[in-house]
This record gives sequence, C-alpha cells and structure tokens, in this order.
Amino acid sequence: MSGECKIQQLSEATGQIQDLIKQCFKAKEFSYSPYSKFRVGSAVLTNDNRIFTGCNVENASYGIGICAERTALVKAVSEGFRGFKAIAVCTDVAAYTGPCGACRQFIAEFGLDIEVYMCSTDHSYQLLLIKDLLPRAFTPMDLVNAEK
Repeated sequence: MSGECKIQQLSEATGQIQDLIKQCFKAKEFSYSPYSKFRVGSAVLTNDNRIFTGCNVENASYGIGICAERTALVKAVSEGFRGFKAIAVCTDVAAYTGPCGACRQFIAEFGLDIEVYMCSTDHSYQLLLIKDLLPRAFTPMDLVNAEK
C-alpha cells in the first residue's frame, strides 16, 4: 500500500471500515467551529475493533482549539486503548483532506502503519498509511539515538 493514493468508493470497503467512515461523518455534526466554519469529524478504530469518534473544537484563543483526530484518539486513550488500526477524517469540502501536521505526529505516536482514510463529501476516500503522510516521523528512538 505504501505511497498509493487512489480514490475508492465506500462500497469497496469492508463493513468495519464502512462503519468507521460513517461514524466519522456523524462525528462531524458535533463540530464546534464558530470561527473557521470548517467542520471536521474523525473516527479511530482500535486493535480491539472499538470505534471512538471526535470532532474539532475551536476556541476564541485560536491556538488552544483541538482537532477532530486528536479528540478521537484522546477519547480512546483515556479509556485504556493504545493500539489502533485505522483513523478516518472528513470535512465539508469535496477534497480529500488529510490530518494537519500536528495530528499526523500525534497519530504516528501510536504506530506508523495506522491506515488513514481521507474522506470526501460523497463518502469516497483515499487511503494512506500514516508513515506515508509523515515520512521520517519523530519517534522515541530518535531520543535514544541522540544520546549515543
């Protein structure tokens, strides 16, 4: 899969991934984005096949808002989950919007082989691994190697 990014239809996905994408779109409905008007939804699939959702939450102090992807991951981690298979992200624009840089690094913290489903408004998607979206991601091993 490394590097490929073809457009796929929702009907082509497994039932589990279809559910992940559908829940991602439902989560977007809860977005609190009064400033940007840019709604984002996300859903993360754990290794135990649980799905956690999140939306973006803005704040008048722009820098302290939180992205949908991090919201979903934090919800899962706060319930004891640390292993993830996939994450989906959607917006109100037809473009296949990927996670921002901060979210890419946040996702990579939990594994470089996590699948990232970037969804369009018609529920079609593009799929990449997080390591393809964030090549040479910073990892704890970077710290270990720096000490040598």
